[in-house]
Amino acid sequence: MAAQRLALCSAFACLALGLGVAPDAVLAQASPVVSPVVSPAVSQVLSPMASPGQARMFAIAPGPLYAVLNRFASVGGIDLSYDAALLGSAQSPGLNGLYTVPDGLRALLAGSGLEAVEVPGGGYALRKAQAVSGIQAAPLLPTVTIFGAAAAARGVDSSVRYVSQPGGILDAFTIRGFPVGNGNFGEIAFDGMYGVASNYRVSTGYIERIELIKGPTAMLIGMAPSGSVGGGINIVPKRATGPDLTQVTADYAASSQLGGNLDLSRRFGAQRQFGIRFNGNYRAGDTNLDNQSRHAGAGALALDYQGERLRATLDFIGQRERIAAPSRLLHIVSGINVPDAPNGRRNISQPWEHSSIRDQSLLVQAEYDIGDKLTWFIAGGGGRTRVARLFAITPTIINGAGDIAVLDSNYQFNVARTTVDTGLRARFDTGAVSHHLSLLVSDYRDQLERSFNNAATASLTNLYQPVSLPVQYIAAPASVPKVSQTRLSGVALADTLSMLDKRVQLTLGLRRQQVTSDNFSAGGAIASHYDQGAWTPMLGLVVKPSRHVTLYANRAEGLSKGDTAPGGASNAGEVFAPYKSRQLEFGVKVEQGGMMATVSAFQIAKASGQMAGTLFAANGEQRNRGLEFGLYGEMAAGVRLLASATVLDARIVRSSSPGSAGKAAVGAPTLQANLGAEWDTGFAPGLTLAGGLAYTGRQYVDQANTQSIPHWTRVDIGARYQTTVARRQTTFRLNVRNVFDKHDWAAVDAYGGLAQAEPRTLLLSATMRF
Repeated sequence: MAAQRLALCSAFACLALGLGVAPDAVLAQASPVVSPVVSPAVSQVLSPMASPGQARMFAIAPGPLYAVLNRFASVGGIDLSYDAALLGSAQSPGLNGLYTVPDGLRALLAGSGLEAVEVPGGGYALRKAQAVSGIQAAPLLPTVTIFGAAAAARGVDSSVRYVSQPGGILDAFTIRGFPVGNGNFGEIAFDGMYGVASNYRVSTGYIERIELIKGPTAMLIGMAPSGSVGGGINIVPKRATGPDLTQVTADYAASSQLGGNLDLSRRFGAQRQFGIRFNGNYRAGDTNLDNQSRHAGAGALALDYQGERLRATLDFIGQRERIAAPSRLLHIVSGINVPDAPNGRRNISQPWEHSSIRDQSLLVQAEYDIGDKLTWFIAGGGGRTRVARLFAITPTIINGAGDIAVLDSNYQFNVARTTVDTGLRARFDTGAVSHHLSLLVSDYRDQLERSFNNAATASLTNLYQPVSLPVQYIAAPASVPKVSQTRLSGVALADTLSMLDKRVQLTLGLRRQQVTSDNFSAGGAIASHYDQGAWTPMLGLVVKPSRHVTLYANRAEGLSKGDTAPGGASNAGEVFAPYKSRQLEFGVKVEQGGMMATVSAFQIAKASGQMAGTLFAANGEQRNRGLEFGLYGEMAAGVRLLASATVLDARIVRSSSPGSAGKAAVGAPTLQANLGAEWDTGFAPGLTLAGGLAYTGRQYVDQANTQSIPHWTRVDIGARYQTTVARRQTTFRLNVRNVFDKHDWAAVDAYGGLAQAEPRTLLLSATMRF
């Protein structure tokens, strides 16, 4: 509901698993995943396809009905779910000719006693022919053009990179060279709202899809708690679909991680207006990193009501994770070259070190149609995270031989988050121009509690031959005091104007964002106060000169919380206004014969604060310019291609430090490229083979550009086999990541932290629908 309201962009399952290329998770989907709407304000139209109402050519050979439907869903770019028992052994004559998606489904299901119905969140579900009720919610920000794309046509995006350590405590990414972390007060949105998603890592079991916005997002979904520059990520949860679903998955990951997932979906009521969906999963065992084991579980309950005028949802989520010997990003002292990367299985963390994280989240949403063209909506919720850790704070490489200094800390951290928004959506016409107008009022708050005790002495270990260190007995903090609280409030107004049968669409928007923050001393007194606001406008344009060509352009802005001058500065305590980031982008998408090509050019500029002598000033600026290329689609029957490349020039264009002005930004390579493909084999019906390749160029570790890690390439392979076991639709999946077990440094985060490449990893799973 809220995800559609926000008019976000494409779904990228690779983000959920932290991969540049994920053949198993992305390419090998039994059914493609679809993001139903996109606004021109969104900075990319990575893989838009025709509207479901637009006819396209289909050439699908006869075969089992389930196989023909799967091929239709892939070519048509829709999410299609069904109970295999409904299809049985039915055959289909295939489909040849020009059809819209609804007409094609009707033709394929003619005489079968089944029908396809649209489901909340996008896509279709099969059920026995009957009257169907339920109205899909309209988007919050105006829907501009309905674009759809199969996962096989858009699951790889080279602008995104995973920058966390394998076996680490959180998931973090970069988008267009800027960081997006999930370790700072929930940088990831849940169903369009910040403050609900789990703080460090989001379990994938209850996720329907993951949506990506490229570029600043302040106008679209408000200011992210720690700012949003290169882009934003939104989690869309699973909800009850049309047909009932009972699905069980068992999985294995090297070296002995075993797990399972239960997915239940039911709808009730005379009009099937009440829905319930439950997802639960648990995984435990040793990982493929030395000394490490992991136990993690999650449960998610999603309730919904779909009435004629009233629609409502409730989501409750609980997650727990405990890791023994959690790995950490490595830092490095200046003046030495970065040593060669170790074997990806090496882990300097000790078996007695640990990390424990507990998350609970709740979100309630409702919307009511006041009239045919006016809707009121309201949403509220929040989350709480509790963290307890005993591990090295910042492991640091101190010489070329790979010796590492570590200092352990007993660390406790709690954060509570609440969020609420309300507003109106209206549709009306002024002459030949159609308007979709939205008014939104939002409020987000968080409170951070933190405390830690450090070890008395540091220890030494080695990157290549980790040392077994004696157990450190570090007392837990006696209390966990409040250290900060923040409030982000705002009002937004947006209007999308559609003309010439929606061939020209213009979105205009403006948000007023207020940032209020207090930092507290050890005694509980307010140490610094911050209360600043800023306007963030947005302009987006989409033009379709022909059925196959889409042109778009946008100007968007983002906000990041302003700095407070540190204690050593002559202006210590001075609070600066929120930093603005500005993006300009132009792009074109061409679709022909089942293939799509995209090209876009963008520039993002972000201000920053830094020391200039003894004075702290907001006079720094990083500018990222880039070109993005994409080629997606079904190049031949049963052969799908995903190709994406990003050329990036990320530089510090203003700095008070002569050593960093004009230098390349830390952790921002000049070239990133992904290639993925899958093949539905003809020699074994139901078998699909997949492969992927990810390339990332050289990355600098320090602002002076004297330390760097070399470029790297990773190859993944995968396979999927769909069959029937005991008359139940069953899917087996196999995936091997880093096939050649290359030992590389995979990423540098924004603070110069080094992440090792994941070692060769085998993943197996089996999913059965009942």
